[in-house]
Amino acid sequence: MKKKYCRECKILIKGDECPICKRTDFTENFQGRLFITDANKSEIAQKLSIKQSGEYAIKVR
Repeated sequence: MKKKYCRECKILIKGDECPICKRTDFTENFQGRLFITDANKSEIAQKLSIKQSGEYAIKVR
């Protein structure tokens, strides 16, 4: 199964709807991955305005 990422939030999707923005516009074409384990303590998550832990794509097309 290919990984799907939300075009808006760039988070990995495991269902039919983005858990953050509730959109259904996904892509399988991405570059780089970012793993956020604790969004509250991560400096990178704060700089990117990420509020939820998970796997994110760095760039989606």
